[in-house]
Amino acid sequence: MVPSPCKNVCRMDEPSGLCTGCGRTLDEIALWSVLDDDDKRAVWAMLPERLARLPADLQNLSPEP
Repeated sequence: MVPSPCKNVCRMDEPSGLCTGCGRTLDEIALWSVLDDDDKRAVWAMLPERLARLPADLQNLSPEP
């Protein structure tokens, strides 16, 4: 079973369309529970590059209290 990359930092960066916590798109987040393991691994493979493209001040933000 492939785990979710969610880091509980659910904020979308509008210009990129990516979550600043995990790097997924809204569609990937919404469909995660129905994707098969191969598709989940494909998403995981894209996340490091996506997160690296985000502006430094948006990377790995902590959730608001």
